[in-house]
Amino acid sequence: MASSPEATQSGLAGKRMAALMLGALGVVYGDIGTSPLYAIQTTFGEHGIHPTPDNVLGALSLVFWALIIVVSLKYILFVMRADNKGEGGIMSLMALAQRGVRDSPRARLALLTLGLFGAALFYGDSVITPAISVLSAVSGLEVATPALTEFVVPITVVIILILFAVQKHGTARVGSFFGPIMVVWFVSIGLLGIPSIVRHPEVLWALSPHYAVLFFVHNHVDAFLSLGAIVLVLTGAEALYADMGHFGKGPIRDAWFVLVLPALLANYFGQGALLISNPGAASNPFFLMAPPILLYPLIALSTAATVIASQAVISGAYSMTSEAMLLGYSPRMRVQHTSREQRGQIYLPWINTALMVMVLLAVLGFRSSDALAAAYGIAVTGTMACTTVLLLVVARKLWNWSPLVLIPLGAGLLAIDLAFFSSNMVKIEHGGWFPLVLGLLVFAVMSTWRRGRELVLREMKQGGLSLETFIASIADHPPLRVPGTAIFLTANQDSVPHALLHNLKHNKVLHERNVLLTVDTLDTPTADAGERIELTALGREFYRLVMRFGFAEEPDVPRILQQCQKLGLPFDMMDTTFFLSRENIVASERAGMALWRDKLFAFLSRNAMPATAFFRIPGNRLVELGTQVEI
Repeated sequence: MASSPEATQSGLAGKRMAALMLGALGVVYGDIGTSPLYAIQTTFGEHGIHPTPDNVLGALSLVFWALIIVVSLKYILFVMRADNKGEGGIMSLMALAQRGVRDSPRARLALLTLGLFGAALFYGDSVITPAISVLSAVSGLEVATPALTEFVVPITVVIILILFAVQKHGTARVGSFFGPIMVVWFVSIGLLGIPSIVRHPEVLWALSPHYAVLFFVHNHVDAFLSLGAIVLVLTGAEALYADMGHFGKGPIRDAWFVLVLPALLANYFGQGALLISNPGAASNPFFLMAPPILLYPLIALSTAATVIASQAVISGAYSMTSEAMLLGYSPRMRVQHTSREQRGQIYLPWINTALMVMVLLAVLGFRSSDALAAAYGIAVTGTMACTTVLLLVVARKLWNWSPLVLIPLGAGLLAIDLAFFSSNMVKIEHGGWFPLVLGLLVFAVMSTWRRGRELVLREMKQGGLSLETFIASIADHPPLRVPGTAIFLTANQDSVPHALLHNLKHNKVLHERNVLLTVDTLDTPTADAGERIELTALGREFYRLVMRFGFAEEPDVPRILQQCQKLGLPFDMMDTTFFLSRENIVASERAGMALWRDKLFAFLSRNAMPATAFFRIPGNRLVELGTQVEI
């Protein structure tokens, strides 16, 4: 009997959902999914708290409630509601929050600073995660064969080089390849923990939150400092939101509750049960929990899983950089789209290379997962706190949530975030400075680029000639008009573009039809059809054209020009010339930015991808005219 169209459609939707869940497991959940390799070990290891039964139950209770409150409630159910037309990540969240305070420049600046700082810290996390994940997996060789200890770092370096080499194939292919491996990983770590739980079922008492309270009552400062290790179970939570545009919130949520969360809890509680019976296993409880015959297969599987763990933050870094470029917080760079079905799947060669270099430096500098654990956590918890504040603004201003709900909710979430963050501050001298320095460098670049572009635009506006006056003067003193269409890219629609003035001054001609084109980026991922193009006739065959793109779109100017025919302004690309003023930035002592920031902006501007290439403007239809701008 033939199936109905509805049944067929439902079956296809189910298969697509399953495929997206599998891809999400391969790309999104690798980071948080490999935390069992080092989280409990760091909590109770050489520099951790003593693994008495009461301490084990208390720490496990904190682990359980951290996963439930921070990941399940905050990120999966709360933060992922703040999708900006399907896109996630702290840059997208910042754009949403700023939309809610449009009428307050001071509030917009505060949210901008907070969002940029959180985004900058995420890049620090993107460096530490691949380093600690792969190192912790390969260090399993030390348990199996101590003689191989000296080969841990070289093997880690080779694996990281391979990981970054395959990124150019795209997250779609990477996810489909990694997804099945992560299914095996989560099933394996879940099964690995169950025998220990069965032998010592008293470990399940840790589900009660009062053991977490007793943990602080009995250990005081040591319990607070142990939060710096326990927070490692949350690493990767921010990537769930950052990678939301790759797969959608539905597959990410389903994968968490169906497979990831149960497997993580089974493994953590299994490690806890092992420590209750054998406190000496604190040196490496994950691998010591495995039967000896399965040790080498488990090392191989965990190494593959940690390679995949790195994929989550790498993909998140690509997405965040792409959004930052279009929102005006990052210099333009080449973006390669790696999927025809999912527009959010991209690859940025420059970011890939920069991350690879920094990850290798982290591995060669720290040389062990224990040392890297001291550097881990600050970037993660800092970004989490920034996300919480931005989310509360969105909930109040855009969702109109009642203060009676938001105040206790916000206080609770911020108390957790700040407790984790402050407990990690003691790590600064032991390596925590590394992600902080990386974050501050990224923050300096992003804020300088944004402010520099504002100063350049201000200078060009001040020295510009009124467009209305110029068009009127054309009627009184008409220049020679030549056939064809000239499109002048300009950020200021009210003044005459420098390229137009230079062309008229040096070539003594004006094209038959002149279009002043401005490309705007919206604070939404995509532009609606009605806001894509705005065309205004100015008289004397002059036109003002505004194109709008979302921050997750590819700004393809020639493609959108074809849509102007519906508005009565057809374009023949073979008869159209693009003119662009290329600014030569000169750093000066003028008020605006510190001199070092002026020089940094000038350097970034010289090395940024040209606007014409970024907007897909063909090089054989382009004329660039230079202009010097002092800032």
